[in-house]
Amino acid sequence: MVNKPTPNPSLEEMRGEKKNFIKVVEDFICEHCGQKVKGDGYTDHCPKCLWGKHVDREIPGDRASECKGMLEPVGAEYKGDKFKIHYKCVECNHEFWVREGENDNRDILLKLCLT
Repeated sequence: MVNKPTPNPSLEEMRGEKKNFIKVVEDFICEHCGQKVKGDGYTDHCPKCLWGKHVDREIPGDRASECKGMLEPVGAEYKGDKFKIHYKCVECNHEFWVREGENDNRDILLKLCLT
């Protein structure tokens, strides 16, 4: 009997939800509330007010968006012990969801779940 090797998972399978993600470590000052934010490579919004900036076009971290509008948190959902935040760009109306950050303001996240 010949043992067949176990196929290696594809890169996309190993990355899960983070496929096509470009890790970019950037510190920034929130343009909505003025908070100084220390980036960790996954930071895409202010943990104090949850606002962000439309800097990515297709791939998280690509920094290819020409819009550069502010991203308003317009909703959230709590699923599997994690929050996901719903964003809408105030300039171009682009909408998408992101995972919560480790230090995100829980009071605002809970209020967003009720909208």
